[in-house]
Amino acid sequence: MTRWVIKFVTLATVLTALIAAPSLIPAFAAGGGGGPDNKDTSTSTSPPPAPGTRATSTTHRPKSKPSRQSAIDDPAFANPAFAKGYRAAYDTIYDRNDYTGAIEQLKALDHDDHPNVANLIGYSYRKLGDYKLSQVWYERALKADPNHVLTWQYYGLWQIEQGNRDQAQYHLSRIAAICGTDCAEYRSLAEALEKPPGTGLVY
Repeated sequence: MTRWVIKFVTLATVLTALIAAPSLIPAFAAGGGGGPDNKDTSTSTSPPPAPGTRATSTTHRPKSKPSRQSAIDDPAFANPAFAKGYRAAYDTIYDRNDYTGAIEQLKALDHDDHPNVANLIGYSYRKLGDYKLSQVWYERALKADPNHVLTWQYYGLWQIEQGNRDQAQYHLSRIAAICGTDCAEYRSLAEALEKPPGTGLVY
């Protein structure tokens, strides 16, 4: 009986350690997955987190490629005013769906060439139905960071909405090269591509 109790306690300890381990990760993502307090706003997208949140699978890169999406090394997020402004704009988009207000807040940060900022501006214009301006901002985000996985995802969804399924497939291959096929951005875009053309997307 004592032997079974020891085995049970050992197993419970190991399981508790495994469950608690992700919460001990000090890094946080600035470009994909989760959201403030690591909340997920939908099953089909992973909006960029506000500074101060934990890393997700979207920040994991092949070891040979350095990540430029990690806010922990990003000097812009070290600036408290920038981090606070970014968080406010993020909340404006994902909590209040006020895309016009968010664009103003993001532009006021004076970091238009930051990939996270440019991506959110592109996303906001897309949600407002201005596909031309949205494209300009997605391209700006990718120019700033060609490995910005969340931009590849959102721009891929843009491509699907425009009927450019081949281009969306290319975006999917770029995501796979950056974070693999298990990351949330890959799964989201792959699921969107599996839907018949003309199917309304919710993200």
